[in-house]
Amino acid sequence: MLGKKRAITLGAGLIVTAFALTGCTGAGGGGAASGDVTLTLATVNNPQMKDMEQLKGTFEEDNPGININFVQMEEGDLRAAVTADVASGAGQYDIVTVGAYEVPQWGAQGWLTDLTSALADDPTYDVDDTLPAVRTALTVDGKQYAVPFYGESSILMYNKEMTDAAGITISDHPTWQEVATAAKALNTPDVAGICLRGKPGWGDLFAPLTTVVQTFGGAWYDEDWNAQVNSPEFVEGVNFYVDLLAAAGEPDPVSNSFTECLNQLQSGKVAMWYDASVAASILEDPETSAVAGKMAYTHAPVYKTEESGWLWSWNLAVPKTTKNAEAATTFVKWATSKEYQQLVGTTLGWTRVPPGARTSTYSIPEYEEAAAAFAPITLDVMNAVNPEQPGLNPQPWVGIQYVTIPEFQDVGNQVAQLVADAIAGRTTVEEALDKGQVIAQTAGDKQK
Repeated sequence: MLGKKRAITLGAGLIVTAFALTGCTGAGGGGAASGDVTLTLATVNNPQMKDMEQLKGTFEEDNPGININFVQMEEGDLRAAVTADVASGAGQYDIVTVGAYEVPQWGAQGWLTDLTSALADDPTYDVDDTLPAVRTALTVDGKQYAVPFYGESSILMYNKEMTDAAGITISDHPTWQEVATAAKALNTPDVAGICLRGKPGWGDLFAPLTTVVQTFGGAWYDEDWNAQVNSPEFVEGVNFYVDLLAAAGEPDPVSNSFTECLNQLQSGKVAMWYDASVAASILEDPETSAVAGKMAYTHAPVYKTEESGWLWSWNLAVPKTTKNAEAATTFVKWATSKEYQQLVGTTLGWTRVPPGARTSTYSIPEYEEAAAAFAPITLDVMNAVNPEQPGLNPQPWVGIQYVTIPEFQDVGNQVAQLVADAIAGRTTVEEALDKGQVIAQTAGDKQK
């Protein structure tokens, strides 16, 4: 859902000529699901997307003449590349992996293909099986512009062998103060007490950090779009995060986001990690993870709120610029189908089935057994969070770890760089957030 009292505009630092070029975005809609065509798919380099690339041969065998070329990037690079492509109408990609933040904005702007009929008219796809909350986030004015590949919230993950050895017990609904105490006790020269994202980026550092700020009582904006970035509550939350990294975090946190923390936890270099719930399916894969069976999972840590997890989905969408919309839609439906989930389970292992997208996933007996350690809590947390008011105070947008205005991508990136400087010791949190306040207010003024 989009924020109140605003028009859709591009934030500073994006492509300023995009709206002059949107007349070019109608090139999509042609093409066919047969014939020699190579579809270019831009995606984040997360493990589930790598699994999709590994399994694409099954689709290509069943759909002769359609080939899929994957272009995998780090999260921040993907966002920049795809935003530039769809906003300018360049048409470099036929399929894009896009977040819940972008879909409603890009759909309303006419940058994405309306998939509503293609999904509803195919009874084998069963669009109603997708989780309602996730599907709603991808719909504008009754039109669905993307389909969820996987959905997630955020949880605390910890190596129970390490906590047991240290005599530490983590509660099912821990506070951040409890986690900080445990992380400091677990921290050694060889093992970091906790891994937290520090890489600059609104979808990197600020994904978890915004949830920390919210449970400390802070928010990016108040109900009147007045920026709150240097408010006492925002400052307190960021200081807590920075101090925890300094006291018990991984080495060089400004170089770490999801993938780096995942690798460190899997290799035994980290005892705890607060991040996306989808990571649990990777950690519990006995074929690839050295910590499978050793992990435990809890709700996201809190301070002043009852919950503090985020709500997110990575989705597949078809830009309007593609000349192969029908073939692209065919692949998008395949990669998000019940059939694909069965293929992942039987080929790669049931813990690697993309979670948080389809209700039926949680009634597959093999998945229930293999994902027993994390599937119940994933659903529990996703159903418990409140994207309309994740913090203590009402907000004029719907979203937890992001603000659904186009400018937020640029605002979040700039403020994240300032905070990363504070993590690295090049400035103070207060100095960073005073500068961030000015940046955020400029965007807030556009919403009034």
